[in-house]
Amino acid sequence: MNYEPTWNSLRRHHTPEWMREAKFGIYTHWGVYSVPACGPNVSWYPCNMYRANTPQYRYHRETYGHPSKFGYKDFIPMFTGENFDPDEWAEIFAGSGAKFAGPVAEHHDGFSMWDSAVNPWNSKKMGPKRDVVGELEKSIRKRGMKFMTALHHAEQWKFYPHWAKEFDTSDPAYAGLYGPPHNLEWGEGRTRGDVWENRDWDDQDNPSGPFMETWMAKAKEVVDLYSPDMIWFDFGLGFVREGYKKRFLQYYYETALEKGQDPLVTYKGSDLPAGCGLTDLELGRFDTLTYMDWITDTTVDDGSAWGYMNNASYKSPASLIYYLIDNVSKNGYLLLNVGPNHKGEIPPEAKGILSEMGEWLAVNGESIYGTTPWLTYGYGPTKLDFSGSFNEGQKLSYTADDVRFTTKGRYVYAICLGWPGHGLLIKSLPRCFVEEEIADVKMLGSDERIIWAYDRIGKTLRVSCPEIKPCRHAFVYRIEKTV
Repeated sequence: MNYEPTWNSLRRHHTPEWMREAKFGIYTHWGVYSVPACGPNVSWYPCNMYRANTPQYRYHRETYGHPSKFGYKDFIPMFTGENFDPDEWAEIFAGSGAKFAGPVAEHHDGFSMWDSAVNPWNSKKMGPKRDVVGELEKSIRKRGMKFMTALHHAEQWKFYPHWAKEFDTSDPAYAGLYGPPHNLEWGEGRTRGDVWENRDWDDQDNPSGPFMETWMAKAKEVVDLYSPDMIWFDFGLGFVREGYKKRFLQYYYETALEKGQDPLVTYKGSDLPAGCGLTDLELGRFDTLTYMDWITDTTVDDGSAWGYMNNASYKSPASLIYYLIDNVSKNGYLLLNVGPNHKGEIPPEAKGILSEMGEWLAVNGESIYGTTPWLTYGYGPTKLDFSGSFNEGQKLSYTADDVRFTTKGRYVYAICLGWPGHGLLIKSLPRCFVEEEIADVKMLGSDERIIWAYDRIGKTLRVSCPEIKPCRHAFVYRIEKTV
């Protein structure tokens, strides 16, 4: 298929079937910022270490000295990655039940995690001296998963204080890492970069033409070298000039299709016109079934780390399993972040979470993979207060009275977000649901017989419960219909 660099043309590309089948993927925030490992949000350490009155700034001064003496670039030799094993990572991801995976190829910090001819500040020439993106691409594909990359590099324009002459961020010699100096008038008459605390990203000018050309060159290089099945864009895509967005999407879609791939791009907010990619909700989800599909990006930690952070707290495996189920029932998908340490080791807490998710999916995966939302997403007393991004802070405690539905073929799956104990009354069945079309009911993972009875008036289905739990966390009744 040929595309024109117009939104009308680019809207012809739809979510590929492989994503509709996959539902669940993993990506990694691993970079130079994993060396200081100081939060909140360790991937923003490169920015906040130069900003007074932030936790990272105070930590940096106490641990490494004033940032005028020890800049972000000085962490690179400490980013060793000596225990980075792409096969081990890919095995952990596959064991979690994820069907697509990949790394953040470049975060806001400007350090490329691939063997780049565009950016000399990269992981092959510096730090671990490894082509991280390339090695992971091979290991992930070898295990039958689709390969994705995440690109944040548009944010680099507004990430560092180029006007603060006391910092290395203002030195053109390091422009490859920090970006080209600009907003220099901010530093006029001042000797300290600490004034940045009073500035906002919106105060800065828009990215220059040369910066946009570099943005495009990096993105094309990742496409040409590693052929990702999916590219996830962070909010910095909103800074990218419209013409560059359209030309890149045209290039990526056509290049991937020529290679026999079915590519996917995600975006946040209104960074792309509706229908030109898959919309992403950061740390959030919808509160009901939606007509368009969407994806959540969240993280195994409690939301405060987004990378490897010392003394991080982690979500429970149950909460992430419920997250996945809830999303899928509402026409959504789940992308889960894992943050390895500077040596390239995935934390044991994250390994345990991913393993437990894999155990649940090994029993119940048929209610997730390849399913579509049903006529209703479900019901129950546990509700989100609001819909959209950043609603994850609500602490939801699901019970056996919370049920989610998915469907595939002749099966309807009623997923109970708690142990139903003495049985379950499945409610909220559509008017078209009739007893004569029910062939059988079973619980996935159990060989025990399920006794069921249908109430025509109340449109409910009462089902018995096995004596032995077939898994942990959520329990799936498979309702087999005759048609």
